[in-house]
Amino acid sequence: MKDLVIVGGGPAGITAAIYAARKKLDFAMVSIMLGGQAAWSGEIENYTGFQVMTGPELVEKFKEHLEKFKFDNLQGVEVKKIEKADGGFRVVLTKGEPLLGKTVIVASGKRPRMLGVPGENKFRNKGVMICATCDGPMFADKQVAVVGGGNSALDAALQMIRIASKVYLVNVNKELTGDAVMIEKLKSAANLEILNSTKTLEIVGDKFVKALKVEQGGKSRELSVEGVFVEIGLIPNSQVIDFVDKNELGEIEINCAAETSCPGVFAAGDVASVPEKQIIIAAGDGAKACLSAFRYLSRH
Repeated sequence: MKDLVIVGGGPAGITAAIYAARKKLDFAMVSIMLGGQAAWSGEIENYTGFQVMTGPELVEKFKEHLEKFKFDNLQGVEVKKIEKADGGFRVVLTKGEPLLGKTVIVASGKRPRMLGVPGENKFRNKGVMICATCDGPMFADKQVAVVGGGNSALDAALQMIRIASKVYLVNVNKELTGDAVMIEKLKSAANLEILNSTKTLEIVGDKFVKALKVEQGGKSRELSVEGVFVEIGLIPNSQVIDFVDKNELGEIEINCAAETSCPGVFAAGDVASVPEKQIIIAAGDGAKACLSAFRYLSRH
C-alpha cells in the first residue's frame, strides 16, 4: 500500500507529485494525459514567472520538473473507481491491478461539455473539435465557428483569427462573459464576427462538416464553416468517487486545506469546489493537498 495515490496529471496533480517526491513519500500518480487541460491552452499571460507562454510549453516545463524524481507514474491509464479499503483506499483502473493508498488526492480535472445538437457526434474529429491549440492548424485559411462566450471560447477565437480566413464566435448569451482584455483583443480582428444571443441548432455536412445552423432573433441562419470548436464549459470528472460531498455542479467540496468530507481523501484543481479555474490556482491547490496529505499521514 502506497502512502499516497494521486489521481490526475494536470497542474494540480503534477504539483502534488513534486511535493510528494520532496517529502519522500511512497506514492503513485495515474493520469490519462500529463498536462491535462493546460496542454490545450493557447497563450498564457498570467502564470507567475513567465510573461507569455503557450500551454504546451508550460506543460513541457512541468514534465521536466517531474522527471527529476522517481516514483510510479502511470500515464495513459484511466481511473474507473475510487473505493474505501482496509487501511486506506483502492483506486480501480480500467486496465491493470488496482492501486492501494493510505491517502488519495483527486485531481482529475474536468472534461468538455458538448452541445447535444444533431451532427455533433457524427462529425466529432471530422470538423467538430474541442481543442484549438491541438487542431487549429488543420483549418488554415478556412472558415470556422467557435461556440461559447467564456474564457475558453475567447482563447480559441484568439487562436483561430490568426489561422482561419473567417471566424464566427457563436454565443448563446447576450454578451461575452470572458476577461475584458481578451474581448478587447477580439474586437479589433477584421476576420471575426461575434454572434451574441445565438443558439446552435445543428452541425451539417457529408463526410466532414460543411455548415453550422444557428438561430438569432427568431431567424435561422446557416454559417458556411468547415470547423466547429465547442467551448461551452466543462464537467468535473468527479464520477470516480461517490463517498465524498459534492456541490450542485458535481465538484468535490473541499475546505481551505483541500480536505474533503472523507478523512484521508483530498481534492485539488478543477474537480474541486474552488471559485476560479486557473492553472496557477490548480498548481497551488495541488501543493496544498499534498501538504495536507503529508500532515494526515504524520498524525495517523
